[in-house]
Amino acid sequence: MKKLILLITVFFACYSCSDDILDLTPIDRISEASVWSDAKLTTAYHTELYNVLQHGYKIHMQSKATDEAFNSISWDIGNIPRGNMNADNVGSVANNHWTGGGNVYFWNTGFSYLRKINLFLEQMEISTLEFSNKDQLIAEAKFLRAFIYFEFIKRFGGVPIIDKTYNLGDEFSFTRNTFDECLTFIENDLNAAIPDLPAKYASTDGNFGRATADACKALKSRMFLYAASPLWNPSNDLTKWQKAADAAEDLLTSYSLHPDYTTLFNQPSGSANNELIFTRQFSVTNFHQAPMHNLGRRYGAYGGWWSSNGPSQNLVDDYDMTNGEPPFIYSGSGASYTKTINPTSGYDPQNPYANRDPRLEASIIHDASIYHGDTFEMWVSPNGSTYGYDSYKNSSDNPRSNYQMRKFMPDDNTDISWQYNYTNPWIFFRLGEIYLNYAEAKFELGDEDTARDYVSMVRARPTVNMPEIPDTVTGEELRQRIYNERRIELAFEEHRYWDVRRWKIAEDIESRPIYGMDIILDGSTKTYTPILLLERTFLPEMYLLPIETNELNRNNNSISQTPGW
Repeated sequence: MKKLILLITVFFACYSCSDDILDLTPIDRISEASVWSDAKLTTAYHTELYNVLQHGYKIHMQSKATDEAFNSISWDIGNIPRGNMNADNVGSVANNHWTGGGNVYFWNTGFSYLRKINLFLEQMEISTLEFSNKDQLIAEAKFLRAFIYFEFIKRFGGVPIIDKTYNLGDEFSFTRNTFDECLTFIENDLNAAIPDLPAKYASTDGNFGRATADACKALKSRMFLYAASPLWNPSNDLTKWQKAADAAEDLLTSYSLHPDYTTLFNQPSGSANNELIFTRQFSVTNFHQAPMHNLGRRYGAYGGWWSSNGPSQNLVDDYDMTNGEPPFIYSGSGASYTKTINPTSGYDPQNPYANRDPRLEASIIHDASIYHGDTFEMWVSPNGSTYGYDSYKNSSDNPRSNYQMRKFMPDDNTDISWQYNYTNPWIFFRLGEIYLNYAEAKFELGDEDTARDYVSMVRARPTVNMPEIPDTVTGEELRQRIYNERRIELAFEEHRYWDVRRWKIAEDIESRPIYGMDIILDGSTKTYTPILLLERTFLPEMYLLPIETNELNRNNNSISQTPGW
């Protein structure tokens, strides 16, 4: 996408005064009248609307709210795994919180930009200015509005549908629309946008990052998958699964899986990558610092800040063996679940990282990993008096789980420094997800062969090259393999939090304790022992988010609180 005009913040006086002497043109900001009377300012206003798209490279990544990571802090996003979130503190996990809040609570930002988008659409209806791409600008705005509403409904269920602007003195009272009404509103915006948008941009194109018809289709794919899932489809209406399958099918042939799972995520914006459908692009003047937030003290980084984003043993345990077998068999649920070694897997608990799905090495740094030319040492001596350079004992910025994030992190040719401006894009939609959306929908429709095929295609990426899912894997076992493939393929990409909720398995998964790995080095012998780090609590009301108490008060309680809160 062409460089966002971030230094131009368009403030305008929304309400005029009846006294002529006070009806002055502001000199410290661009007036509303100026914006809509100048095509360049209108276009700049439109470009700024893209800032509603929240990337995941914030201080707090969403992984901290899930079983992907050990969240060591008990405040802010640490309230979620501990079951302490409520309507009074949910603002601490808002995307506009100074930490980024894991992009969990989106209400204020969403509705703020919704007004901006509605105002833009209203002004374009009456504008007499000349634009070479007026229909495209309108279509992009409708895509952004649809994106906002999808972010709303996956968090809150039905929310008020607002498709016009309101001014001071207007009488209005907002109430929630239903989930299905919001779904229809989103679908209508996307259908209206698609004809006036280019099908796609190459990732090397300067316009990549702007809305396209394929971005609209990808949003449909995810939205219909969520709508068909148990949280929103308790009767298992198969027509909803069919809509999800059809939406994914629209994108199966226009893209290709990137051959290298590592470089898929860590190359600069503008690099060639035909897997990417829609992303948040960055530049050297509009950059992020994800490596410095998430790597350990070896690089002067903060391990997720307060070492709060160390990947969990829970996640590590779910990477298959290279023979295609899961290393563990699970039984029970929640805090009382148990796991036993799968005897057909070949897993060795004292050589736990050997013969694992290559995506483990590409996503997570563990003891003895080689990254950026460095060999990582997370071990501790039996009496604790000596320890490896990357052990939690050596620095409070090394995660206690004894794992660090590698996905998204720089390649060997890129500096790791606070002075470096990182520009690898944040991926909203890519083909790997679409394949898994399609596989899940086809499975629920009873087409297990196609479901296996598309999961296997994801696993066949050249640098992954994992075995196909065998034909003998059927029924509930196949469903669990599909769920786990999403867990592995999409790790840390802001899917896990929503997936376990839409599948209605969060009361099990999000109640399981978080583990790390202790490595004891005695002479030349290492002993590996999983270590309990956090007991977690998930309550039924946590399937959706509460609306912040202050927001309800501002609306005179015309908007009802989310059920259960």
